[in-house]
Amino acid sequence: MTSEKGPLTGDATLRRRIEPWEFDVFFDPRELRKEACLLYEIKWGTSHKIWRNSSKNTTNHVEVNFIEKFIAERHFCPSISCSITWFLSWSPCWECSKAIREFLSQHPNMTLVIYVARLFQHMDQQNRQGLRDLINSGVTIQIMTVSEYCYCWRNFVNYPPREETHWPKYQPFWMMLYALELHCIILSLPPCLKISRRRQKQLTLFRLTLQNCHYQTIPPHILLATGLIQPSVTWR
Repeated sequence: MTSEKGPLTGDATLRRRIEPWEFDVFFDPRELRKEACLLYEIKWGTSHKIWRNSSKNTTNHVEVNFIEKFIAERHFCPSISCSITWFLSWSPCWECSKAIREFLSQHPNMTLVIYVARLFQHMDQQNRQGLRDLINSGVTIQIMTVSEYCYCWRNFVNYPPREETHWPKYQPFWMMLYALELHCIILSLPPCLKISRRRQKQLTLFRLTLQNCHYQTIPPHILLATGLIQPSVTWR
């Protein structure tokens, strides 16, 4: 049912929600905004309570800010499991990936799932290796889909009254482009997605260049979803 009053006034996370325009400018997969935004959830043990908050870049990247804040403000009991979910406007750089792995190694009962709207400087080999190292250490990394955008809008955004379902409807095609490139990173394939910016016209250009190794290695359903290949037809 659509809320007529926006987020409930009794919602404990209300003061920690970001504004709709912030969500749009930070998480639009077509834009290359320099600053990053992190929306996160923390769940302890078997409790059904979820603690939510948001963070933006300061002198540090948002991932480092989260780690420092977590260590400073939360008493972690080693016997209690902790599940953390991040919704990041940019994927972690290699330095943040290293900091995350070190953080998790100190808290073995902690799990981390990361959803990203865009891949940060994904042509950089250190950043690509950093993401692989995170995944190999047990971190789940996925590109945000329509489902995650909807979830974030409802749980992290101070949306206007009667607009619970009116989150920005980005085309799934842009998400699939990043998902394709993330598969290339995971499988140690050459980059297939090139992103450039035309400053004069303020245009972001996406270009796909696939090699034989991409067609041979990337799961067919990923290529089918982008329309890069057509499904085979069996005639009877």
